[in-house]
Amino acid sequence: MCEANAYLRQDGKEEMFMEMVDKVIPQEDGLVLEDIFGRRKIVKARITELALVDHRIILEKVE
Repeated sequence: MCEANAYLRQDGKEEMFMEMVDKVIPQEDGLVLEDIFGRRKIVKARITELALVDHRIILEKVE
């Protein structure tokens, strides 16, 4: 399996945002994350780190 888990970093802490992310689609005002089942979440954030070997996507909220 190649999917990753997305974490939202706030105040130095990482909180699980979405599991089994298959796609990250950039939009003008944020990101659309889609899992392996086609479920989507939209977040106003930017990617701060991709740890591909660890299957982790670290996001940071933007205003």
